[in-house]
Formats: sequence, C-alpha cells, structure tokens
Amino acid sequence: MHPRDRATRWVKSGLAAAPAPLREPRSGSPQLDLQPPPDEAPLADAAELWLALHLPALCLEAVRPQAPSAEVAAAGPPWAVLDAGTGRQRLIAVDAAARRHSVEAGMSLSSALAICPSLQARVRDPRCERLRLLALAEAGLGVTPRVSLEPPDAVLLEVRGSLKLFGGVEALCERVRLAARQLGLTLRMAMAPTPLAALAGARTAAGFLVRHEAQLVSQIAPLPLSALRWPEQTIDRLAVMGVRTLGEALRLPRGGFARRFGRESLAALDRLVGREREPRRAFVPRQRFRARCDPAYELSNHEVMLRYCQPLLADLEQFLRSRQSAITALRCRLRHRPPLVATRVELRLATPEFEAARFAALLAEHLARLPLPGPVRRIELRSGELVALAPEREGPGAGSGSLWRPGEHGGAVGRETPALLERLRARLGTEAVYGLCLVPEHRPEACWRIAEPAMMLSSRSASGPTASPAAAPAAAPAAAMTALHRPLWLLQQPEPLPRGLTGLQRLRGPERIESGWWDGHDVARDYYVVSDPQGAELWVFRERQPPQRWFIHGLFG
Repeated sequence: MHPRDRATRWVKSGLAAAPAPLREPRSGSPQLDLQPPPDEAPLADAAELWLALHLPALCLEAVRPQAPSAEVAAAGPPWAVLDAGTGRQRLIAVDAAARRHSVEAGMSLSSALAICPSLQARVRDPRCERLRLLALAEAGLGVTPRVSLEPPDAVLLEVRGSLKLFGGVEALCERVRLAARQLGLTLRMAMAPTPLAALAGARTAAGFLVRHEAQLVSQIAPLPLSALRWPEQTIDRLAVMGVRTLGEALRLPRGGFARRFGRESLAALDRLVGREREPRRAFVPRQRFRARCDPAYELSNHEVMLRYCQPLLADLEQFLRSRQSAITALRCRLRHRPPLVATRVELRLATPEFEAARFAALLAEHLARLPLPGPVRRIELRSGELVALAPEREGPGAGSGSLWRPGEHGGAVGRETPALLERLRARLGTEAVYGLCLVPEHRPEACWRIAEPAMMLSSRSASGPTASPAAAPAAAPAAAMTALHRPLWLLQQPEPLPRGLTGLQRLRGPERIESGWWDGHDVARDYYVVSDPQGAELWVFRERQPPQRWFIHGLFG
C-alpha cells in the first residue's frame, strides 16, 4: 500500500485527528487539551531540575589540536572531521575557518580540498570524544553530586539543590560555561524538570529554560521530533501523517501510537513530560587523570611545549578539585616520530599538590634540562595515585618541618620548603636530594635511613610543633639524659682508635648497647664520651666480645 493511502486510512479511522489547539486553563499555566487515561497519574510537582550540557562540536574539538592561546587558534588553518566509517572521505563536521572558505559538512574530502587546499582533516576519534565528555562530567561534579552521562555528546546535571548555593540559575550556568571554556569545549545548555526534556531543548533550541513542570508541555511543543533522536524511519512515518513536532506527537491517541510505534516510543513521551520518572545512572569519576595533546606542528622548543601543557594542567587541577584530592607524582610522556622512543618525565612532589601553577613551574625545570632525541608530536600526562586533601594546619606549628625556623624567610611546610626541594631535585636529579628519617633502633649506625622528602615533610608536619616545656613529661633523671647524649657527627662506619692516641679523659659513660641478634648483625658495646688533649669530644666504644678492641664512632661539635 502506498504511504499516502496508509496515512489516509489512519486519518479516517480517527487515530490521526487534527491536533487540538492549546488552551489557557483557569490556573494560568498552559497545557495540552488532552485528557490522560483514567489509570494515568497526573503530572506531579517537579522535585528535580535538570541542566543538560550538549556538545555540538565534540567530534571536531576532540581531534583538533589545542592551541596554547586564542590568538594562535584564530590564526591556525581550517579544520574538518572525516567519517570513521567505510571510505573515510566524507566530512561530518567543520570549524568556522573552514566555513569561511565555503567548506560544509557532507562534502567529500576531494571537493573540500579543491575549494580550500589548506584544510586539515582528521578521522573521527571516539576514544578522544569519550575522554573529553568524561572531563566535562568531572567538572560538573563541582556543581552537583548528581551527574549522569548521555553518550555520545551530552552530560546531565541535577541542580535544584545547587541553585541557592551558587546564587541562582544564571550564576550556576556561568560557572558551568567557564569550566567548559577551560576544557576547550563549545557548550549548549538547557534546563527542564525532566532529563529528557532538558536534552531535547539543548539539542534543538537555544536558551531553553523551563523551571516549573506546569510549563513543560507548552515549552517543548514546538521542538522537532529529532530532539528525541528517534530512528529516522519513525520520524519519516510520523512526517507522512503531518506530525513534525513533539506537541503534535503528544496529541496523538496513546493506544494507537503504542500499537504502531511501540511501547518504548510512548514511554519516551511519558518520560519527556514527567508522567514516568526516568532513573539515571550516576556518573562514577575516574580515579586517575590521563590526558593528551596533539600540537598542530612538531615541537622542539621547551617553552612552546610548556605552553601546550598549560591546558592539560588546567584540566588536571579541575580534576583534582572536583575530588578534593591531590597528587605527589605526575608523569609526562613526549612522543616523537617513529622509530624514536618516547621521552618520559616524572615529577615527584615533596607534598601533595593540586594547583596547575605548581605543576607548571616544576615541569618547566625538568623540560629545561631535558635532552630530546627529536621533535615532539604528542604530549601525554598521567597522574599518580590520588591523596585526600587534609585541612591546612594553622598556628605556630604549621612550619615545624621547615628548613628554617617557623617564620624565618617564610619557611613553612606546604609553601617555601616543598617548592625548594622540588626545584632542587629537578635541577640536580632525584637521587641528589633526599631526606633522612629516624628508625626505632638501638644500633647507632642503623637508627636512620634515606627517605623521600615528601615522607619526611609529611611526617614532621603531622607531628605538629615541637613539644613545649609545659607539655613535656616530668624531668628525666640526669643519668638517663646523660645516657642519651649523642654526637653531632656520626661516622658512616666505626673506625679503630689510633694506637698512638694518648691523654684521653673520660667525661661520660659507659652506655651499654646490645642489639641485632635477630638479623645476624648483633653488637655488644660499651660507649664513652671522652676528650682528647686538644679538647675535642669523641664518642668511642669498646667491644664486649674478645679481643675487646676500641673504636671511634662520632664527634661532638
């Protein structure tokens, strides 16, 4: 049967009757002149308000290299995206520069190059699109904890509970718009009481805003059927009947609509207007940050590479802020033209950090001394494990771990000292700068070990300020204090006492140390503090086992 004949038959049966006009009820809120079935619940008061974030140029922005500045981007060549299907010779998206050269989506690549020889084309990359969508969703966590993905190009935020916190709809939308701009994404937003209505508005209408559910039906009525992303076959069948908008589809009898287009299509209309609640899967953020940048040209200058890293570091800061976390390690990989091996740079931070400026300063130190085997074609960043941010310490104990006294030269843990350690390690090498940690061990040569500066600073910061005299325990006996007297300079290994050394005078001791029998390095020693004829104080010991030799182990300052 011809489609026109089928439509005529449907109209005669009364299924596709002429749409009823909108009428204004006495309450003053517009609604459809359509009575729901007796078993259908009426529209409930809106308990939710959804903000839909649609990315109309995601496929283009995912493959186009990020420019270090807006001026560089404006002066760059035109860009287009090719279909990832068979042939890959059809343009599916173009930027503004390409449109100024009369290049449009749908053209073949050969035709576009004939018009604009400088056109840069890349094959669509769904993986990069996914990463950019995840980045936007993670930025949305800074606005509301209720975030939901709508692949391939949208994110949903439930923001009713956040409006008062951010000062209203306009302020909240501006915050989201700023986050998208930092990610280099073009954003189109819409707000509605149901997630599907918000998505439909963001995909098809500019400035779509519905705050109350009583206004929802009248506001979505003019939107085209493509806003729901139904199959093209369904949209074509409805177009034959003269149904081209959502309002016209809502006026159709429910029973006949379900029989001809399926229960799922009818359920979509119910979710659209709020008659059926739509459960949304909560977005689970990533536990590690990973991003990359493909410059428009190969890089060999360290300063230019750092400029291309700035947007990635800004994304990293947003990533960490949304989780209230920090990191102590950041890995940077610079990829070259094959067969060259990628160059790896690892940033080790003395304390957990989340600010992009700190990462940029440390990365600049590493890049300045880094020899490159060839030009860089891709920059990749990957974070280490996340560390939960602790509240900042305040008071006199905040700088107890400084290289200087608290307040001297501004030296305080978390400020000058960690930055200094990081710059020293970047310039001198990781192995050249390290910390020392005490170990609960009686053997003097084993009571300390080399440690990462981050471990040293964190342990000292957590311990707080040095105990005041008022907080100290009762005074220890003098004998105990004498026994704990230790030299300022400890030899790496004890050295035999010179045979010709005479005139030694005992000042303190003996102090007996017997330990290490469990690990095979047992010692049994009697320690003394002695002075030589020149007045120097020495820390010496005698072995308790034969032949009971004498050794010097340290010097007092």
